[in-house]
Amino acid sequence: MSRTSPPDLLVLHAVRLGGMAGNRAVARRFGLDPAATDELLLDHQAYGWVTWSEFAGSGGWSLTGRGRAENERRLAAELREVPGGDATVRRVHAAFLPLNGRLQRACTDWQIRPAPGAPLATNDHRDPAWDGRVLRELGTLAAEVAPLVAELTATLERFRGYDTRFAAALARATAGEPSWVDRSGADSCHVVWFELHEDLIATLGLSRGGGG
Repeated sequence: MSRTSPPDLLVLHAVRLGGMAGNRAVARRFGLDPAATDELLLDHQAYGWVTWSEFAGSGGWSLTGRGRAENERRLAAELREVPGGDATVRRVHAAFLPLNGRLQRACTDWQIRPAPGAPLATNDHRDPAWDGRVLRELGTLAAEVAPLVAELTATLERFRGYDTRFAAALARATAGEPSWVDRSGADSCHVVWFELHEDLIATLGLSRGGGG
């Protein structure tokens, strides 16, 4: 049976996954009560786990070093309580890594369209064959990551939705909104995929530069 994480962990984890997120975004990430989320964020701030900062007219919460350590401690403890949980997440992570390399190449191809004398020319999205190839690869990745997300969700409920969010972004890109492949500040294909990767390495206590 899939384990449901407690709200205080979900709030802390939502900040980790968002990198920098406001109260509404933190609450929305796991469908939490906004008022309860506000209180938990203040509690986490008092513990020194999160900090509020503002830049260029916008603000958000981010984890402190102590908060990152606490997040990983809580995730590890949760995983130990799920029979077979560690083995499942490690197996999925191993299967995810080659897909991650393909996703990175696809996003690079979406941003760069080499031209004669300009190997790093920006993709202006006026070549339907080039873009179509990238979108087909993203569609293949969507199909391949879906069973991995299902396996994770059967272990930990908080993994639910990565596949459907990715598919929704891809549908918008395919329908003529190219920014939904790699735009920031929204549930684009790249943002959702990056978040799934972050969730996996946080759960396993890994780092992106250390084999994660």
